[in-house]
Amino acid sequence: MTGAASAPASLAISGHAKTPFPYFVAERCLEPRIEAALLDWFESDAPWRLVEHDFYEQYEFSLFDAPPPGIAAALVSAEALGALRRTIGDHFGKHLGPKVELVAHKLVAGQRIAIHNDFLNGGETHRLTVQLNRGLDDADGGFFMLFNSFDASDVHRVLRPVSGTGIGFEIGPHSHHAVSRMHGGERYTLVYSFHATDDP
Repeated sequence: MTGAASAPASLAISGHAKTPFPYFVAERCLEPRIEAALLDWFESDAPWRLVEHDFYEQYEFSLFDAPPPGIAAALVSAEALGALRRTIGDHFGKHLGPKVELVAHKLVAGQRIAIHNDFLNGGETHRLTVQLNRGLDDADGGFFMLFNSFDASDVHRVLRPVSGTGIGFEIGPHSHHAVSRMHGGERYTLVYSFHATDDP
């Protein structure tokens, strides 16, 4: 990933699967300098707001409402978002429309995201989450978990929150996932949402 885009358009995908729902894992999503700039901002001046729901509690904000400063600003450029949208669409064999959302999330000790699937009729159809942190240990929690069903004991895969890695997946009735409870540290994510369309 070089040039003006400086965003996860060329994902280092290390594995993909079609069951229990289509997804891929990427080992590297951001240039190190962009990752470092985001972490500095997230830990200082980013406009976090607490959001509480029936299955989660976290801090979040839209990067379109509060664009990142300095070199990280390239993340919200039309060039970067367009390249990423095409990359995700090509991987899943779908045409993704121009509408893209980009939200930052933060989990701290005691917070978690319970099992859910993100599926809403007419809502987003594909997602990429990019994990960012200063180096969480297993004891800190914050694992991204994929499930075979809505049963929380029916675990398909558990992914450590390694900074710079990503998980992309199709959103549907069976895209059950969760983030385990945080016990220490801070876990940040960039959450990109896309919308499939039949338009050419």
